[in-house]
Amino acid sequence: MCRWLAYTGNPIQLETVLFRAEHSLIDQSLHSRMGHTTTNGDGFGVGWYGTPTDIPFRYRCVQPAWSDRNLREAARAVRAPLFVAHIRAATDTPAQETNCHPFRYGRWLFMHNGLIRNYPSVRRDLMMAIDPDLFASVEGSTDSEVMFYLALTFGLELAPVTALERMVAVVEEAGRRHGVEHPLNMTVCATDGEQIVAVRYSSERQSRSLFHSTSFRHLRELYPEDDRIKMAGDDAYLVLSEPLVDLPGVWQEIPESVAVVTKGPSVEKFAFTPALP
Repeated sequence: MCRWLAYTGNPIQLETVLFRAEHSLIDQSLHSRMGHTTTNGDGFGVGWYGTPTDIPFRYRCVQPAWSDRNLREAARAVRAPLFVAHIRAATDTPAQETNCHPFRYGRWLFMHNGLIRNYPSVRRDLMMAIDPDLFASVEGSTDSEVMFYLALTFGLELAPVTALERMVAVVEEAGRRHGVEHPLNMTVCATDGEQIVAVRYSSERQSRSLFHSTSFRHLRELYPEDDRIKMAGDDAYLVLSEPLVDLPGVWQEIPESVAVVTKGPSVEKFAFTPALP
């Protein structure tokens, strides 16, 4: 499907995780170990914040991440305290820039791995459920972008986890109306520059992979010579589709039907229970 990651901590160069890690996101675009597809070459995108109150910057491109020389230059030049990145494997929609993640509205960025099954049959119902004031901002044709605008419709900016639960319930209800047995499979990430909200959920309880880093303070004690761990700081945090390095004690898998919310050094986990608005 796709692979993605989100980072918060001390400002670091984007290339630290996009290129320099043993199993970096760029490596995953060609050699994913845990993805539904091994190769993810239908576009990519990165989004980053200068400060938590900034409108985030984005760089998106439809060509494969591994062949974009400008991405390598940008990743070396940009240092940010919070950033996200996504590599895409398209399902039912074309490879075009407006379909590349992350999607943006105001201060919010959104990424998705997975799919709404039989999306063409439910697309009209879901698009009609988007707040009319938001509808004009939809640019592409993906199920992922519609999920983002549904979450915004149901209050993402005020109560992110609740809004995502409502979005999922609406998607599942529409799918079942159209005879889809397991309408949704997803890992998603939403951030406003201050918090990262990540969810692992699927209608069939067989979600795509999702991990988060353990304590960076603990990692610094385990691997004192690793400059990348020192640079990120004790309160750094990564949530990602699959691990970047094969080091014991670095990663924990996020369980099914769980939302993780991180804000600064605070990381909380919640049961994720879809409920119609």
